[in-house]
Amino acid sequence: MALNNVKETVGDALSTGVLIVGAGPTGLALACDLARRDVPALVVERAPALFPGSRGKGLQPRTMEVFDDLGVVGAVLASGGRIPVGMVWRDGERQGEYRMFDEPEPTETAPYTTPWMLPQWRTQEILLARLRELGGDVVFDAEVTGFAQDADGVTARLSTGTSVRAAYAVAADGGRSFLRRELGIAMSGETVDPNPVLVADVRVPALDRDNWHMFPATDDSGLYAALCPLAGTPDFQLTAQFPAGTTPDLSPQGIRDLVAARTHLTADDVSEVRWSSDFRPRAALADRFREGRVFLAGDAAHVHSPAGGQGLNTSVQDAYNLGWKLGAVLRHGAPDALLDTYEEERLPNAAQMLGLSTRIHRGEARRGAATRQLGIGYRESSLAVDTREDAPEEASLRAGDRAPDGPYGTGTLFDAFRGPHFTLLAVGTDADLPPLPGESVHVHAVPAYEPYGKGLFLVRPDGYVGWAGTDARDGLTAYLARCGVPVTS
Repeated sequence: MALNNVKETVGDALSTGVLIVGAGPTGLALACDLARRDVPALVVERAPALFPGSRGKGLQPRTMEVFDDLGVVGAVLASGGRIPVGMVWRDGERQGEYRMFDEPEPTETAPYTTPWMLPQWRTQEILLARLRELGGDVVFDAEVTGFAQDADGVTARLSTGTSVRAAYAVAADGGRSFLRRELGIAMSGETVDPNPVLVADVRVPALDRDNWHMFPATDDSGLYAALCPLAGTPDFQLTAQFPAGTTPDLSPQGIRDLVAARTHLTADDVSEVRWSSDFRPRAALADRFREGRVFLAGDAAHVHSPAGGQGLNTSVQDAYNLGWKLGAVLRHGAPDALLDTYEEERLPNAAQMLGLSTRIHRGEARRGAATRQLGIGYRESSLAVDTREDAPEEASLRAGDRAPDGPYGTGTLFDAFRGPHFTLLAVGTDADLPPLPGESVHVHAVPAYEPYGKGLFLVRPDGYVGWAGTDARDGLTAYLARCGVPVTS
C-alpha cells in the first residue's frame, strides 16, 4: 500500500508494513525515517489534529543531529531560537539573571551544543510536513479500539470501522498507551513531586521577551510561577506549581487570576489563553519495550519529569534507533532478531535519562553535558563489535559510540552520514575492503583524524559506530549481513 494512498483507502481493510499508533514527535519521527526507506507505514492518531500545546519545548543537541539527518533541521532552526536567560523577579522588581545551563560553543565534532527552543506543536508541524514530502501522512480521528497479534503480524481495529493488518506495530500513543495496557506490560516508577503543575500557552503583550521570567514563592511553599517566551511565536509558556492534593483551575479566567496572584502583572495583561493542561511530575519505565511484533516508544515506554528537557528528546532517539532496524528487516531481509537490539539499547538509556530528569527536578543535578545527550552510546550492546587487538583507551572512540562530526572534503562527515545508508570510514588507512553494495554502504577514505584515530569504522544509519577494526576480514561482512546488507566476497 502506497503511503500517499492512506486517506483514500480508509474504510477498507488496510495492509501495511508498520502500524504506528500516535502522531506525536515519536510517531512522526519514526514515520519520516521509515518513509525515506520506502517502508510502508500507517500512522493513526485518535485526536482530530496534532497536539496543540508547547509542552516539550527544548530540543537537545543530539536531537538536532537526528533532525539534520531527517531533513528538517533547517525548518527547526528557522522556526525556533536559543533558550533565553532566566530573570528572577520579586515584588515587581528584577533581582538578577539565572542561568540554568552553560552554553558551550559548537566544535568540529559537535555542530549543535546547546538546546534549541521550539514549542512541541511546531516541532510536530515540521515533522508532519516532512512526512508528507516523503509521501506519507497521518490518519486523524482514528483510535485503536481492538488489537491482536500472531506469528505473522498484528491486526488492529480502528474507531473508523477499519481493520489494519501490519507486520509490526509501534505504540507511540503516550503515557496512557492503549497498546501497552492491552499487552499487559507494566510500568514501574515513582512520583517525582506530589505538587501538580499547570502549564499553559498565553499571550502577554505587556511583558518583554528578552528573558525567561521567574517568580519564586514569597514564602516557604515553593509554589513558583514562570513565563517563558516561546521562540518563533508571540506566546509565552506559563508554568506554575500548586499544593499537593489540589486541582489547578485551567479556565482562561483561572489562568489570568493565577498570573495576577503570582506576578506583578494584572489579569488583563493576559490577552489570550491558547492552551492549558496540568500534570503530576512522575518517572516511570516500562518493564520491556518489545512484546512479539509490538514495540513501545516514547512516553508509552518512559514518562519523565519535564525538568532537564529529556522526555521528547529521549522519545525521538527511540524512533531513530527503531526506524533503521525495522527497515533492515522489512526491506532488506535482516533477521527478526535484529529488532531485539531495540530494547537492549534503548531501555537502559531511557532508565538513565529518567534518573537524570528526576535528579534535576529535585535540585540534585544541574543541566549539563549529560542533558545534551551527545554522550549517549551503546558500548554494551551486542551490536557494538570492536575487533581491534590493541583495545582503545576508555576515552577513545569505540564501537557503540556516537560517530563524531568533522571536516571532510567540501563539507563534513555528517554530510556523508546523512541518509538511510551505512557509512564505512577508512580513516588514515589503505586497508583492503571487500566489494560493498554502494546503495547500502557508502565508503569514504578519510585522512587520519584525532577523534577517530586510525582504522575502519562502520557507522550505522543512526550515527553510531557499529563495527570497528583494522582489517575488514575480521567480521565486517558478517556484521553487515546481520543488518540486512549481504556482501559477496
